[in-house]
Amino acid sequence: MKKVVGDNATLPCHHQLPSSKSLDIEWLLQKPNSKQKVIITFFGGEVYTNEENRRLSLAGDYLGGDASLLISDLLLADSGEYYCKVKTAGNYHWSQVNLIVLEKPSKPECRRDGKLSEGSDVKLSCKSSDGSEPISYKWERVLDNGKSLGKLPNLALIDLKNPEIVTLRNLTMDSTGVYRCTASNDVGEENCTVEVPMQHVRDMGMVAGAVVGISLGVLIVILIIWLVFRKKEKKKYEEEETPNEIREDAEAPKAKLVKPNSLSSSRSGSSRSGASSTQSMVHNSVQRGHRPRPPAVAALKENGQPPGFPQSPPAYTTVVPLTKTPEPPTTPKYNSRNISAPTPPTLMVPAQTKAFQTV
Repeated sequence: MKKVVGDNATLPCHHQLPSSKSLDIEWLLQKPNSKQKVIITFFGGEVYTNEENRRLSLAGDYLGGDASLLISDLLLADSGEYYCKVKTAGNYHWSQVNLIVLEKPSKPECRRDGKLSEGSDVKLSCKSSDGSEPISYKWERVLDNGKSLGKLPNLALIDLKNPEIVTLRNLTMDSTGVYRCTASNDVGEENCTVEVPMQHVRDMGMVAGAVVGISLGVLIVILIIWLVFRKKEKKKYEEEETPNEIREDAEAPKAKLVKPNSLSSSRSGSSRSGASSTQSMVHNSVQRGHRPRPPAVAALKENGQPPGFPQSPPAYTTVVPLTKTPEPPTTPKYNSRNISAPTPPTLMVPAQTKAFQTV
């Protein structure tokens, strides 16, 4: 007897023994690799069973000759060999029922693998996670919007070892559509469907072109933003550095001469009087700047020294106290009225290296 999980099963047991108080009925279960055990019994006018067998009961008029067993809500574990034994007044009746509880296949899961481009191969598969073996699988093509079923395409390849797998070779428009897989066993069946479309090469090229175009557009936008920020940073850097730059073509400040007698007086005086004297001499030299220079003064170099005069030593930041040196001879003064007179005698320059000082 084959039954489905969850159903009810009645195991027949009919006897012709007379009814009496000594009537005794027993049902026994024998499973592979296990001992035989009593699951329900009638003795002394009472029915006995244990807690784990609450789903068992005597189905008919066991006193009238029907000692059939009813099993409710069948489980896979209920499968086995059932024995019915009836005895009374030394007479016996035996019957045997082999119960097979099966589970119908669960709803299979359909899958599709492979590229959906023209000329490629697509593999279809389906599998039920639960169900009593053996489970058979069958693939069919759904036609007319599910109204009918048809055969697989001529180029379809079925795996004989694994019939749940089928390969659609060299995919074409004629191979597209909906396919159904049916999983079945002795007690039931379930099915699932999968659609097989086909993508044209033109459509794939358009998609690829769109992706490339969008990527290039994003890169161009990022480049423009980067250039704008770069230009702003460069402009800001130039604005900050311009006040600190020294122009190479800027005119160097002109040296001004300081009279030796003024220098000696400034050395002997305090720092305050020396500063004021220097400012006074600079002011006087500025006022006399517009007057024509005497030839002797004009003979001086631009750096404030006469021709052939050794270069003055470089300036140092450290202040060295000056010692008193003999005053050089006073340079003869010329009157502006005598500028047109003949050239005055040659100016004699003392040999001291500190005769003139540039300011």
